[in-house]
Amino acid sequence: MGRAKSKRAGERRSGPSAVVEQVDGGVAELVPDRERARGWTLLIDGAPQSHVDLDDPAYLGFEYQRRLGHVIDLVAPPGRPVQAVHLGGGALTLARYVAATRPRSTQQVVERDAALVGLVRRELPLDPNARIRVRSADAREGLAKVPDGWADLVIADVFSGARTPAHLTSGEFLTDIRRVVRAGGLYAANLADGPPLAHLRGQIATAAGVFPELALVADPTVLRGKRFGNAVLVASDQPLPVPELTRRAASDPHPARVEHGRQLLAFTGGATPVTDATAVPSPAPPPSAFR
Repeated sequence: MGRAKSKRAGERRSGPSAVVEQVDGGVAELVPDRERARGWTLLIDGAPQSHVDLDDPAYLGFEYQRRLGHVIDLVAPPGRPVQAVHLGGGALTLARYVAATRPRSTQQVVERDAALVGLVRRELPLDPNARIRVRSADAREGLAKVPDGWADLVIADVFSGARTPAHLTSGEFLTDIRRVVRAGGLYAANLADGPPLAHLRGQIATAAGVFPELALVADPTVLRGKRFGNAVLVASDQPLPVPELTRRAASDPHPARVEHGRQLLAFTGGATPVTDATAVPSPAPPPSAFR
């Protein structure tokens, strides 16, 4: 495949212009944030993926990224360096967040789209002092190379277009994640679904077969099946900091609810755990989801 061509769209006399480039997963756009001098939003085929503020990498603009940020903040005492694995890179927003809020952390990012990685590194460069290693590989292939018990935190935020690939929804995949997460560490996943929430229910049932402790953070309207949206699943082999997670989620600009324990298991409605043999991609969002 030849070198991707890029262009800057809509040249203006003041402020940066958008960057549009063909990457492996589609058409990537880096769109400047008019309210933040060095803020950028990454879109793939028109679907918003992540937001980065190069001047303030601790700023998380998207709802689901804020919720994952809460998980990062609760994985260990404030300021303590952690070892983190990010499955799915996007604009490397959460890796930047970890590096900014927990200096000296060691991080591995697995992102299949090598062209996207190149675009992000070129246009939104990482802090050269950050200990972030980016590997261009499939998420499961990259995960298989991480040593047992290496990670304090594993975050899965993998989408092909706007859908999570089938092989990243199974119990076998989660079993390998549990292998990588140290005792007391956390796993967090960005899940997307809409009514009737069959995918979300199946993912919770699948995680319950691998991890003894679960929590789900989501907008109440998403949990009620009123609209398509994101939910953050948190899992561990030890009790989760549910009260603090609940407080943080409730204080967000777009408040979220935290479900756990019997209520969360009841939410699955008897859904069957997903295996490699039965896995399907997450549902495609409706056209209205990004308006």
